[in-house]
Amino acid sequence: MLSHFCLGTNDPEGTARFYDAVLGALGLPRCEGAEEGGEQQWRGWRVYGSEPDRQITLWVCRPFDGRAASAGNGTMIAFDAHSWSEVDRFHAAALAHGGSSEGAPGLRLRYNSDIYAAYVRDPDGNKLAAVCRGFTQPQEK
Repeated sequence: MLSHFCLGTNDPEGTARFYDAVLGALGLPRCEGAEEGGEQQWRGWRVYGSEPDRQITLWVCRPFDGRAASAGNGTMIAFDAHSWSEVDRFHAAALAHGGSSEGAPGLRLRYNSDIYAAYVRDPDGNKLAAVCRGFTQPQEK
């Protein structure tokens, strides 16, 4: 259903360091061949796979219209996590790399008994989440 997401940034290099750490905690590497320089300074992270629905990419770049990037009110991107510890590492990496907490890691019983999630904002104010489903207690590390 989805192809990619693009978030505007005012600091492509700093934002790339943030996403390298935060998405690295979820096992998502930066895309090979993502443009490092150039006018737009695109950076990307992809879920690789042979099927088209496994090609979802997050891109960050300066806005095309040249104005300052800003976060969308009510907009959030949620990433799959495979364990509670990945959610914990995602949250810790965000805080260590200039992000802020919007909700510490924990069960979200108001949504369902098996949703363990953490919410953060990136340095540009975009809201992100890491979500692990399928467990109601911590897994073995």
